[in-house]
Amino acid sequence: MIIYETSTEYKKVGKITHKTLDEPEAVQAYMVGAFDEHPMQEQVWVIMLNRKNFPIGRQMVTLGTNVGCLLNPSSVFRPVIVSGATACILCHNHPSGDPSPSSADMQVTKKIAKAGKTLDIAVHDHVIIGHESFYSFNDKGLL
Repeated sequence: MIIYETSTEYKKVGKITHKTLDEPEAVQAYMVGAFDEHPMQEQVWVIMLNRKNFPIGRQMVTLGTNVGCLLNPSSVFRPVIVSGATACILCHNHPSGDPSPSSADMQVTKKIAKAGKTLDIAVHDHVIIGHESFYSFNDKGLL
């Protein structure tokens, strides 16, 4: 049997001008540069938040293809729990540039939010970032 050790690594990603990430515009600003390493692949990131919704870190939780990726609650909540965060925001890119959510995006967002309630970890938003715009599930009343 193989046993793994869990650890948290912190890398400084820059300063943000917002104390909290309570608006999708602030999330978009916080994620600048995150998608640059694999711009033609869909990436899902989780932003870990403390009790005052201040970001304490971000981590890519899955890397997909140019048309989609697989995501499950354990991938999302593992770094959230390890970091000691009390809430999180999901964020992913659409390499096509159109931030409109797919039916799969809708389904997985509901699944993640339900799992968060079970874990007592709030999922404040899921922001899809396109080339020139974004889509916020919270703004649309879907979270």
